[in-house]
Amino acid sequence: MEADWIRGLIGGLMIGAAAALYLLVNGRIMGASGILGGFLTRSPAGSEWRERGIFLLGLIAAPALLVWAGFGHGSRPVASTLGLVVAGLLVGFGTRMANGCTSGHGVCGISRLAWRGIAATLTYLVFGVLGVVLARALG
Repeated sequence: MEADWIRGLIGGLMIGAAAALYLLVNGRIMGASGILGGFLTRSPAGSEWRERGIFLLGLIAAPALLVWAGFGHGSRPVASTLGLVVAGLLVGFGTRMANGCTSGHGVCGISRLAWRGIAATLTYLVFGVLGVVLARALG
């Protein structure tokens, strides 16, 4: 149990450092959904598209490499495949409505005391709790 909170603390510090570095180097707010959306909808040419692709590759490869190297363990799905697909679509719909996701609003927005980021994060939390309660009630 003790190692879990330490790992969470280290992970949170790494996310905060990455967001600060991204803002410092690029002058832009780091938001995973915005980076993914720009990667999927923009022209495949240009350094911005390449930068987004490298960011997304690192987002997927880094945890996989750490688990492969024995630092931590992989997570098991907590819902059926259909449940995960529905949840993913709802998250995608919500991030488009809110114009960002938890990394942009929660990490970068709250740290900059942006009202929009705080409101979006509170909304995510409330609907996340409601989603878990509903999923558990449905079995």
